[in-house]
Amino acid sequence: MDFKKEKTFVMIKPDGVKKGLIGDIIGRFEQRDLKVVALEMFQPTVKDIDGHYPKDKAWISRLGQKTLSTYKKYNVDPKKELGTDKDYEIGKMVRSWLIDYMTSAPLVRMVVEGIHAVDMVRKIGGATLPNMADMGTIRGDYSADSPAVANSEKRAVMNLLHASETPQEAQHEIKHWFGSRKVIFDYKRFIE
Repeated sequence: MDFKKEKTFVMIKPDGVKKGLIGDIIGRFEQRDLKVVALEMFQPTVKDIDGHYPKDKAWISRLGQKTLSTYKKYNVDPKKELGTDKDYEIGKMVRSWLIDYMTSAPLVRMVVEGIHAVDMVRKIGGATLPNMADMGTIRGDYSADSPAVANSEKRAVMNLLHASETPQEAQHEIKHWFGSRKVIFDYKRFIE
């Protein structure tokens, strides 16, 4: 594997688009010598987003468990708020909130390439919970949302972007979002 050419998938979410942060987000990656090799703005369908998020029971239950831990942390009764305290049932609700959120505005999908691109992009993006993200990261500088606020408003956490967690996930997501279209470019940046 050529570590200088590792590719990852990034998607700017509705709040990133609506806040006018597309250029700033891309600029953060380019400042770290990563290069954008595919880029497209599009309006996702429910089917697109449904295919992006896993449907297996374990993943959905984990979503519910995260919500339950947030409720426990802030002493909120999940049965009173959501009508259940079952992780799988809550996970299904959260997954539907994610689909609603991700289809609420255009998204920007891209492939980013460079040295350890997967790890670098996640580092630049910051912790997935904006209220926990360090200043100097994209989420730490441009968002303050939290699971407690999102849960109380029965919606997904707005965290500006999605970035693949592993090289394997990146390959899967690049294929899912770009398919077989020949839109991934190979070029040299000035510094190369």
